[in-house]
Amino acid sequence: MNLRLMVILLLTGCFSYSQGPIKERIRNLENFDKKRWSWGYYLGMNSYDYKFDYEEVQEVDIQTETSLGFNVGLVGDLRINDYINLRLEPGISFVTRNLTFPDPTLIEESDRLREVTSTYINVPLLVKFSTKRLNNVKPFVVGGVSWSRNLSSNEDSPDDNLAGQFRQKSDVFNYELGIGIDLYLFFFKFTPSIRGVFAMTDELVRDADPDSPYTGNISSMQSRGVFLNFTFQ
Repeated sequence: MNLRLMVILLLTGCFSYSQGPIKERIRNLENFDKKRWSWGYYLGMNSYDYKFDYEEVQEVDIQTETSLGFNVGLVGDLRINDYINLRLEPGISFVTRNLTFPDPTLIEESDRLREVTSTYINVPLLVKFSTKRLNNVKPFVVGGVSWSRNLSSNEDSPDDNLAGQFRQKSDVFNYELGIGIDLYLFFFKFTPSIRGVFAMTDELVRDADPDSPYTGNISSMQSRGVFLNFTFQ
C-alpha cells in the first residue's frame, strides 16, 4: 500500500469518527490522559522531495524522484490541560531522493543524475490540540517547529558536482503540521498520524563555479516531506 493511499485512509478515519451520534462504550485506559507526563515511541515512513526557486526562469525544472524512507523515534508528552499537550519527538529519518538536472550542457546521463541520500536527526517541539475523547477515540491536530541535522550532507566536502558530489547544509530548520487520531486499546494507546514537514532555510551548498549547470541558477533549495507515523504509548 503506497503512502498516498494510507494518508487517504487516515483522513477518512478521522472524518468518520467526528460524525455522530456515537454510542457509549466501555473505555480503555480511562485515566491515561490524566497523567502529567507520558512516554512512547514511534515507527513510520516518509516521502521527501525538494522545492527549488531559481534566479532566472528556466524552461525545465530540476526533477526530484522520491522513494519511501523510514522513521523511528521517541515521544515525550507533557499534559497542559484536557485538550492541549506539549510534545518532544526526537528521532531519525532515512531519506533517498534522485535529482535530474535538465541543463543542455550535461550530455551524459550520469552527469545529469544525482542520488541524494540523507540521514536526518529530527528534534520537533510540537503543540497537540485534541478534541473531546469519544469512547476510545480522540482526533487531534498538531503543529510546531523542528531542527534537523543531516548526517549525510557532505557540507564540508572539498568536492562539488563537477566531481560528482552533491552537497547540502547540515542544519535545517522546519515547521510541521499534521493530524492524527488516538486509539485507546486495552493495554496501550496507539496513534496513527500524518504530518507535513517544510524546511524554512536554504539547504543547498553551491558549487565553486558560479556558473555551474547544477547550482548556478538556484536561489534556494528546501526539503518538503510527508511523515506517516504509528505511535505507541
